[in-house]
Amino acid sequence: MFPISDDNPRRITPYVTWSLIGACVLVFLWQVSLGQQGGERAVFEFGMIPARLFGYAEISASPEVIPAWATTLTSMFMHGGWLHLGLNMLFLWIFGDNVEESMGHVRYLIFYVACGIAAALAQALINIGSTIPMIGASGAISGVLGAYVLLHPRATVRVLIILGIFVTMAHLPAMIVLGIWFATQILSGALTPVGQPGVAFWAHIGGFVAGMVLVPLFKKRDVALFQPARSRPFEIERRRGPWG
Repeated sequence: MFPISDDNPRRITPYVTWSLIGACVLVFLWQVSLGQQGGERAVFEFGMIPARLFGYAEISASPEVIPAWATTLTSMFMHGGWLHLGLNMLFLWIFGDNVEESMGHVRYLIFYVACGIAAALAQALINIGSTIPMIGASGAISGVLGAYVLLHPRATVRVLIILGIFVTMAHLPAMIVLGIWFATQILSGALTPVGQPGVAFWAHIGGFVAGMVLVPLFKKRDVALFQPARSRPFEIERRRGPWG
């Protein structure tokens, strides 16, 4: 089940969301420009490595480009491939604008970074001796999803459902779409052996929980949680018909 879009209109221009997407794309293009060997070295220098973060291991003989703590920030702008980047940016594009509207630009940026750091720490604490670098914006974006589900649980999300050869589109409430997504992360995290390379499920879980916890602190005072569904203006006009 892949979200395609939502029917939740925005009233602002989401400058921060668009800027974050642009920054992630530019960083990934920089990674690609380094070639395979250079790209791998960049991942080890700027990715979050739990053993280095907690001082359990020195990963390379060369001096560190940045302090270990700073990798909790830099890692969230790097990605492991086009699919990794594309899926993360799709989720941010769909859900980020409404969360940004609820907080304002500056607080939303701080919220995003805080969720990304919380996600990195959640993944690191699962195996503090791991020397596997973690990269990707998915932890921070999971925080955005956690905020969205509390702000707009009844917003309609268009999803692509693929079951073997059966492919269809469905319109589901955000609380169902994101609830299923979160349950999948918990199940996958529980079934994945600790220390095995792959998807950082615990970063997703940690980011999502952080988003739910932090959204009441970051949202504007006049913005309510659990808002009713809103319709886009063009959809309202279409339902009314040409004669009102």
